[in-house]
Order: sequence, then structure tokens, then C-alpha cells
Amino acid sequence: MAKSNKPIFWSLFAAGGTLAAFLAPVLVLLYLLVSLGHTPDLFTYANFHAFAAGWFGKLFLLAVIALFLWHAAHRLRVTLYDFGLRQDSVVAVVVYATAALGTVLSVLYLLRI
Repeated sequence: MAKSNKPIFWSLFAAGGTLAAFLAPVLVLLYLLVSLGHTPDLFTYANFHAFAAGWFGKLFLLAVIALFLWHAAHRLRVTLYDFGLRQDSVVAVVVYATAALGTVLSVLYLLRI
């Protein structure tokens, strides 16, 4: 039986979708409250920067960014196939390479904080 790499991409897709379902509404609400000026003093730039500068904050932000990217890549691949773009191997390479590049750039940026 031939081995497949589909479980790897499906697990990243599922993890990203689950995280997006739980976290995206909270982020939207948080940024809406920040834009309206209705947030407690806890949500200041200094506090956010201190969180992002710590190792736990970096791992959390990397997980959120990377899993969102991989989820979006797989969703885009399936959507393009449904729209009639039947070059699935080319599309897969492009979208997954873009997600991988975004993940690497996120790591590099987070290491600079």
C-alpha cells in the first residue's frame, strides 16, 4: 500500500479550523472593543508586547498564525478545485509552500520581538 501525506495536511487543517472557530470570534470582539475604547487597562500595548516577548506568548502566537495559515491553504486548495481548477498538484504546492513560508516568516519575526 502506498503511503500518503494527506493525514499531515488534514491534521493541520482540522487544528486550524478548530482554533479559528474558537479564537477568531474572540479576536474580532477584542479588536472591536479596542477600536471603540471600551477595554480595561489590561489591554495596553505594553501588556501585549510583554506577552509576545515571553516564550509562552511566542509559542501561542506562532500556533495561532501557523494553524490559521495551514487551514486557509487547505481551504483555498479545495475551493479552487471546486471552481474547476483541476491542476491540483500545482495548486497544492503553491498554497502549502505559501503557508510554510508564512510560518517560517512568523518564526523569524517572533524571534525578533
